[in-house]
Amino acid sequence: MTSNRIATFEDFWPYYLREHGKSLTRAFHYGGSTLALLTLIAALSLRSPWLFLAVAVAGYAPAWISHSLIERNRPATFSHPLWSLIADFRMYGLWLMGKLGPELDEAGVPRRGGVF
Repeated sequence: MTSNRIATFEDFWPYYLREHGKSLTRAFHYGGSTLALLTLIAALSLRSPWLFLAVAVAGYAPAWISHSLIERNRPATFSHPLWSLIADFRMYGLWLMGKLGPELDEAGVPRRGGVF
């Protein structure tokens, strides 16, 4: 299924996981999500508008780099920005809880060792 024919988030989720098929890509996303959350906390604590802008850069830069250099595909953010953001944090949360594996299996993403 291509991203152009996706009508629901339930359809988007397995597509998103397949677009993040390599564990190193997912690791870059986890790092970016962590950095974005920490930057958001700092921006709120310091009430800094510049840090609020940095939240997006902190989150998206590692993710987009991983798609360019590792996954060699186009980030899903470009076609489905809101679903992509939701899916990224869903993937991050499932990984943190140790529950991502079955989701990857169901989406048909081969797992080649590693915990990501």
